[in-house]
Amino acid sequence: MFKFFSDKFNNLKQTISKTAENLVGNVVDAVENEEEFSEFVLDDMEDLLISADLGVNYASELVDKLRSQDKIKPSDVKNYLKDEFLKTLKEAGDNNLYYKDNELNIYFIAGVNGVGKTTLIGKLAYKFKNDGKKVLIAAGDTFRAAAEEQLDIWSKRAGADIVRRDKADPASVVYEAIQKAKNENYDVILVDTAGRLQNKYNLMEELSKIKSVIDKNAPENLRETMLVLDANTGQNGLQQAKVFLEAVNLTSVALTKLDGSAKGAIVLAVAKDMKLPVKLIGVGEKMEDLKSFNSEEFIEALFG
Repeated sequence: MFKFFSDKFNNLKQTISKTAENLVGNVVDAVENEEEFSEFVLDDMEDLLISADLGVNYASELVDKLRSQDKIKPSDVKNYLKDEFLKTLKEAGDNNLYYKDNELNIYFIAGVNGVGKTTLIGKLAYKFKNDGKKVLIAAGDTFRAAAEEQLDIWSKRAGADIVRRDKADPASVVYEAIQKAKNENYDVILVDTAGRLQNKYNLMEELSKIKSVIDKNAPENLRETMLVLDANTGQNGLQQAKVFLEAVNLTSVALTKLDGSAKGAIVLAVAKDMKLPVKLIGVGEKMEDLKSFNSEEFIEALFG
């Protein structure tokens, strides 16, 4: 386990304070002083959970559980939500980023344009480099010149190498990166991909093609197929996730721009609806502002 992946994140409570107020504070304040769970109180609670971006189905499920029991009182609502949220995160899977020593590790990074995908790749490259790993970035978003330029800048800042071929077939760029990584003993390949949702069919074809190149040339080396979501998109992030899940077999999520967002409940919505664990969170502009996600720490910060 890398030091990076086991580092505790000291400012998490402050980082998710708006989400905590939105998701926990408002609900608890509205409910905990009531004597019983009347229909009015339960409906109010459900509305607050939905407005906090937890999602309609998940909010309804949590409230329906309270309807069908009599042990939990409104004064217990904070502990009830805390237990339920932690269970949801645990059931989605392990939060640790998969990595194998002395092998090539490939990370396939997907997400729509504008979510901070390129920045995340740069920061992740920096983390791996700081751990003494040899890192190669495959610039698979070849039709958006700005994406490749930006990735080039990030690779230099991180001290990573890059394979880029402007306007080339993205799958061929990834193929070239795999061959280079094998020949020159790289530890890590970070694969950037296009995120143009306007033409869903073309995007999915392109992603599937890149994935099949990896499956054919380095099937044992693919560690994560990670979807990058912007924490501020809330429930729209779930719709994005579904498109990418159709195209490639996602294994995890990275959440960017969590600092200052009031919509961090998307962490729970993704875990519940998509059964995908969040593994990385972006919490600021600096190179060091990419953190590993830990379910227990997140819940403690949310309810602390």
